[in-house]
Amino acid sequence: MRSPWKVTMITWTTLQLASLRRKTSAFLVSRSISNQVMNRMHQQQLCLPHSKLFLSTTTKTIAPKIVAGDEKVVQDMLYRIRQCNNMPNEIRASLIIFEIDGVRLGKVRPKMADILCSVESPRGNGPIFELIQPSDSAGSPILTLSSKVAGTTVESRTEAVAHVTNELRQQGVITGWRDELFPVSDSFYNPPWFLIERAAVNSLGVLEYGVHINGLVKAESSGNGGDSSTVMDPPPLMWMARRSATKSKFPGMLDHIVAGGQPAGLSLMENVVKECEEEAGIPEEIARRNVHPTGVISYEAYEPKREKVSRVVLFNYDLYLPHDFVPKPVDGEVEEFFLWSIDELKDSMAPDYPDPIKPNCYVVIIEFLLRAGFFSPDTPGYLDIVRELRSGDCR
Repeated sequence: MRSPWKVTMITWTTLQLASLRRKTSAFLVSRSISNQVMNRMHQQQLCLPHSKLFLSTTTKTIAPKIVAGDEKVVQDMLYRIRQCNNMPNEIRASLIIFEIDGVRLGKVRPKMADILCSVESPRGNGPIFELIQPSDSAGSPILTLSSKVAGTTVESRTEAVAHVTNELRQQGVITGWRDELFPVSDSFYNPPWFLIERAAVNSLGVLEYGVHINGLVKAESSGNGGDSSTVMDPPPLMWMARRSATKSKFPGMLDHIVAGGQPAGLSLMENVVKECEEEAGIPEEIARRNVHPTGVISYEAYEPKREKVSRVVLFNYDLYLPHDFVPKPVDGEVEEFFLWSIDELKDSMAPDYPDPIKPNCYVVIIEFLLRAGFFSPDTPGYLDIVRELRSGDCR
């Protein structure tokens, strides 16, 4: 009969040997798996272009490629953006705030503020606009509507401001009359304080909203006769319009297929559908089915000759149109429509391009080109574009 200590020793030795076998087996399996993974990685590296090796330690080999010439195009695009976003700092610092009941609504040049305050009420009870000194006497004066003269309702303010704008129209201060009312508010989502003739919006420097539609057509793929997963979709084409030579602003210039201001009383989609039908003959069912909102652009512009301040917010849309659809002029504001390639859009950014696009259409097209990935973010100036596309009041 074995002694207890010998049995214990044998049992312990057996357990140790079993544990050693398990550890050895696990090590061999682990090393085998590691070798398989490394072999697979090595095989993948041999199959991949050098620029896609994720084990590379040099940033130069993994950085996205910057297409030759893109750096110049990006600088050209900045030039085009700054044609709209052109508010000098010294002018911005001189602007007088237009507000009602402490709510800021607009920004006005001092000379324009004096012109607005010069128009008397038809009732003979004083000027409709007035400059007041804030409680902090050291601060700049504030332009406001006289509640005693203009009243305190949307209707009474609208009527009073209409008298001022009509007077300034007769004096030649306000031009390009549209007979279209725009809401005046501190935010797109807040109710208006009053309505104002569209042509007078920049006289008060209030927020003005619009919709711009990139009319696109998917280019047909040529195919490669092989695996469809390797076929790259060709870049889309964009429909362009040429403005009528009789337009009061930018006659004969290139334009979006559809664009328009956002009037009072319409939702954005209602306005998009309306503009599509009126400007390009696009049926409502195509517009509603195919249009997609893509973002917003905002900027501030200054017109030194007329002392006007434009604070613009544009709602952007992409509208892919059927291959067999051809837009047609409807309201007489467009002379012709034609398709452009992405390369033609890029070429048009050059400052000396002989047939330029309307300035605010450039900024929407530029946003599309970046969003659709036609420029590498590594291109110098890319972030400047992103920043300046939304440098205005976006509210």
